[in-house]
Amino acid sequence: MKRADLELPDVDAIAVTSGPGLIGSLLVGLSVAKGIAFARSIPIVGVNHIEAHLLTPLAEGIELSPPFVGLAVSGGHTEFIFVKALDDLITIGSTRDDAAGEAFDKAAKLLALGYPGGPEIDKLSREGNRESYSFPRAWLGKDSFDVSFSGLKTALRYLLASMPAEKIEKEKKNIAASFQEAIVDVLVTKLFLAAEKFNVTEVVVAGGVASNSRLREEALREGKRKGIKVVIPSPSLCMDNAVMVAIAGALRLERGERANLFLDALPTL
Repeated sequence: MKRADLELPDVDAIAVTSGPGLIGSLLVGLSVAKGIAFARSIPIVGVNHIEAHLLTPLAEGIELSPPFVGLAVSGGHTEFIFVKALDDLITIGSTRDDAAGEAFDKAAKLLALGYPGGPEIDKLSREGNRESYSFPRAWLGKDSFDVSFSGLKTALRYLLASMPAEKIEKEKKNIAASFQEAIVDVLVTKLFLAAEKFNVTEVVVAGGVASNSRLREEALREGKRKGIKVVIPSPSLCMDNAVMVAIAGALRLERGERANLFLDALPTL
C-alpha cells in the first residue's frame, strides 16, 4: 500500500484466499479481510490460492493466452492444471504424497541445511554434479500426471545412512544437485507431456518452487526445444504474495462474483 501510494480508503474491494491451505493461516486472513470489508462497507471476494499463483504473470504485464497448462508447485502444493479459460481451471494431476517444496525442505533437513530448504538446495546444487547419484523417479504410469516424492526422500535417507559423516560433508553439493535433478526431471517431463496431450502452445510455472533456478532453466530449455511458450513469474513473485490474490480477486469481481461475511475457510479447496 505504501509503495503504491494508497491509503485504505482508496481500496474498492477486498480479495482474500479462502483455500486451499493451512486452516489457521486461512482463518487469520479471512478474519482481517472480513473486518475491513465490514468496516468500510466494500465488497469481499474469495480466491483460490492455486488459481492466484497461475495468474501471477499478469502482475508483470505478461499476457496469458488460454488454453494453457499450468504447474503450481510450492511447499504445500504440486498440481498440474489445464486452464481452459481464466475462470475455468481443471486439475489434471497432483502429488500423491509430498509436495515438491516439502520434499526439498525434508531433504535439506536430512542434509543439515537451513530452512526453507528449497533455496538452500538450489544454491548448493549450482556447485554440484547432478549426475553423481542416481535417485529414483516415480513416473506413475504413461498417462498419469500425478507425482510422488516420498520414495525419493526415502532414497536420500538410505544413501546418507550408508555414508560416513565426513563423506556426506564432502559430497553435499553433489547429493543436493542429484536430488534436485530428480524432482526437476519429473516436473518438467510431466508438464510438457500435459502440454502435448492437451494440445496447447503455452505453459505457466508458478508457486514458490518456480523460483528454483534449475527448474526455470529446464522448463525454458524444453519449451524452446518444443516450440512452446513458457511463462514463469519473477522469483520475487513466485512466493505467496498479496499481488497474486489481488489480481485473481479483481478478475472475479469483474465477472460479478461477490462473497459475504460468512465466507468460510476451505483447506482442501
